[in-house]
Amino acid sequence: MAQGPVPLTDQEIAEQLEGLPGWEQLGHEITRTYGLDYHAGVALIVQVADHERRICHHADIDLRIDHVRFGITTREADDQLTAADFALAARIDAIVQAHQAVPLD
Repeated sequence: MAQGPVPLTDQEIAEQLEGLPGWEQLGHEITRTYGLDYHAGVALIVQVADHERRICHHADIDLRIDHVRFGITTREADDQLTAADFALAARIDAIVQAHQAVPLD
């Protein structure tokens, strides 16, 4: 029988967050908001979505006129945080940097 993703402990989450400045825990998800105009946000989302498709792990994305907010958790782990969430957050940071978005934190 296949085992699902393993939720991280509070200590592991704290350690992972230390390596991802700007990301914060809100309940059982990690979030970050970046400032950029709407059209740049659309381009950013397309690139993030392409990466998410390849790794089969997805963020909740909220696009507004002047910012994009990402929220990440692992649905397959009963909405708990896993290592996959932090790996996706790091990849989003790299994609955002390439788009020259401004973190709003």
